[in-house]
Amino acid sequence: MALKTALQKKIMALALAGLASFSLTACGGAGSGNGTIIYANHQNGDAFTDSLQAAFKQQADSAGWQVEYLDGKGDGNLQIDQIAEVIEKKPSAIVLIPVDGVSIVPTVKQANEAGIPIISVNRYAEGGESFKAYSDDLEAGRLQAEFMVKNLPQNAKVVYLKGTSGQKSADQRWESFQKNCLDTRKDIELLAMADAQWSTAEAMKDMSLWLEMFPKIDGVICGNDSMALGAIAALRSAGRLQGVFISAVDATEPGLKAVAAGDLSQTVKQDAEGQAKATFELVKASLQGGTPADIEVPYTSITRENVAQYLK
Repeated sequence: MALKTALQKKIMALALAGLASFSLTACGGAGSGNGTIIYANHQNGDAFTDSLQAAFKQQADSAGWQVEYLDGKGDGNLQIDQIAEVIEKKPSAIVLIPVDGVSIVPTVKQANEAGIPIISVNRYAEGGESFKAYSDDLEAGRLQAEFMVKNLPQNAKVVYLKGTSGQKSADQRWESFQKNCLDTRKDIELLAMADAQWSTAEAMKDMSLWLEMFPKIDGVICGNDSMALGAIAALRSAGRLQGVFISAVDATEPGLKAVAAGDLSQTVKQDAEGQAKATFELVKASLQGGTPADIEVPYTSITRENVAQYLK
């Protein structure tokens, strides 16, 4: 038994050493492509996807991969042009966070036809073939709903700050919150909802307007931390922050600090490091010629009770 355990440990050590030395030149399936990986971000400056990209870059650098990073600047047409251009150079793989999951489909199919693996992370195209590293946005909305159902007073009045309608992440978080909170507790009244474009500034503008319109707001549900921070700023400016339950998604560092300070009631952790690791594994497998299964990274609800373990 001891011999078997020692052998297992030796095999594990060799496997880990092999992973540590893995590089593009060692990939069994990397014979196709020019040896470069393209990482096409939807927009630099987004708190969550910036963290995701940084975590992926750390792993890619450690593996010795040659990666070119693209910024779609939130412009679907620009991203389509960027990827169409790199397809002609035949990269070994493309990591994609699409600006628009619908308009990017013909470009994804173009990459498929060229034999270039597409690894979608966080968001994904609504057609074509890709390997996916993702978190289930329905789960995020459900966790927000459960928190509000548990904590909101009877006959509470709430507002909802959505990301961008038409984006699956924004739509599914809202639909799941509606199903699991508003449809469950009929006493809770939704006063208003707005597309705040994932933006702190837009959310602050919408929240400021609602504070003028509604004398009572008990809860604010936000599709991400950035919008929650805008809502918090507006509430604080109006002297109405205290006693309002505010929920968000992403568990960015500013969001976690707001939870610790008692300003943000809940943030649902979308695991950037977990998604980056899953993306790394999918890229590696695709370069080796494999057809890996999609990887789902779970969400976690964070409140003042457990925020300390997530703060760096």
